[in-house]
Amino acid sequence: MKNKMITSRDIDFAQWYTDVVTAARLAAYSNVKGCVIFEPNGYAIWERIKEELDKMFKETGHQNVAMPLLIPENLMKKEGELINGFAPEVAWVTIGGQKTLEERLCIRPTSETLFSDYYSSVVKSYRDLPLKYNQWCSVMRWEKETRPFLRSREFFWQEGHTVHATKEEAEQETKDMLNIYKKFFEEYLAVPVIAGLKTEKEKFAGAEYTYTIEALMHNGVALQSGTSHYFGQKFSKAYDIKFLNQNNELEYCYQTSWGVSNRMIGAIIMVHGDDNGLILPPKIAPTQVIIVPIGNCDVVMDKCEEIYQLLKNNHISVKIDKSEKSPGFKFAEAEVNGIPVRIEVGLRDLENNCLTVVRRDTREKMSISLKENLLSYINHLLCEIQTNLYKTAKKRMEDLTFEAHNISEVESIMKNHPGFIKADWCGSEECELKMKEINGTKSRCILEHEPLIDGKCVVCGKTAKHLVVWGIQY
Repeated sequence: MKNKMITSRDIDFAQWYTDVVTAARLAAYSNVKGCVIFEPNGYAIWERIKEELDKMFKETGHQNVAMPLLIPENLMKKEGELINGFAPEVAWVTIGGQKTLEERLCIRPTSETLFSDYYSSVVKSYRDLPLKYNQWCSVMRWEKETRPFLRSREFFWQEGHTVHATKEEAEQETKDMLNIYKKFFEEYLAVPVIAGLKTEKEKFAGAEYTYTIEALMHNGVALQSGTSHYFGQKFSKAYDIKFLNQNNELEYCYQTSWGVSNRMIGAIIMVHGDDNGLILPPKIAPTQVIIVPIGNCDVVMDKCEEIYQLLKNNHISVKIDKSEKSPGFKFAEAEVNGIPVRIEVGLRDLENNCLTVVRRDTREKMSISLKENLLSYINHLLCEIQTNLYKTAKKRMEDLTFEAHNISEVESIMKNHPGFIKADWCGSEECELKMKEINGTKSRCILEHEPLIDGKCVVCGKTAKHLVVWGIQY
């Protein structure tokens, strides 16, 4: 039975998304225009994301630091491309207390300037390198149109900033971090992605080049999901980050930065959710199993507690719903919150020596004998759900990935069934802008290791240089 609080995904996808965010108590709108409140359910998912990603960063030698929230204007202006790229989105502080500031301060939209300024004071020798730092924080960008988790003026993210002695090491770092993002999306979030190089027009302001992972939402709209940038020596020259190399010569450092944001929560909703609410992949779910007692007699509650202890002691995140709500309400609440597995414990089931287990992804209801090894069964089921979510999303992405040989085919695809379009491109910005006239279709990434389709630009018909994935974006 469909959740009445949620608009059907097929009728109005945008409203469906908002309804799921609200019904699952992930976020609430605040009186600060363009900013949302992370409610406990939403913040718990962000904490799980932080926990797992942070492990991956530390396993690869990165350390966490914290930089200031405010950036002096003179610092922002040292690297021209960055300030020009972010100028429309920057919020400025001009008054401190009741006094006008001598120099206005930018509320960080990103922290390349702060890290570069810091590195210029601490890097002296090749022995100091590499420095591989990461920051978990919030940033502010003055977005015109906002939507919870996808675009808001203040949002959570992590930003890695590293500095290296050689170009080769920095470029390897750029690729390594992209691969970590890809692994995290596919193995933890169960969201398949396409990885590639951003075009010159779409790369990060101030970067030599940018790698990206792109995910496809259920409605065929693309979501830029993580980026990794190679800066070369651009920032080190602007901020005078020099080191003595092994030949005792002064040399400019090579830098990278990379980041993902709370946009990942939006991806989870739009890739896996259904008309009954959120569906969480077990590897990232704050609660993997919910135990729902039907009735509160001692026999039922004792069995719930026994199951709880069994799962908890074996590293499964589990809760017992002891609220005074009706069983039907508890079932619906577990569904809308996306909890992967629900165990129903009732007196009648216990008299028949069984339990009822429900999986959220397929909504399949199963009766399990009490003689069965419940721990083994639940572990297997969680793995099965994780795999099924990825396979389902992967097949949908493949079904919504098309080839186009000319502009008419692009128009037809975007009109009838939006998705990823693979098409050859000559490399000119003029043709890239021409594509944008078709429902806002933009280049998502250049596929570096795939052959051209027919060697002719999809727009102008001239000799193609790149195979590009195109799509409409959030």
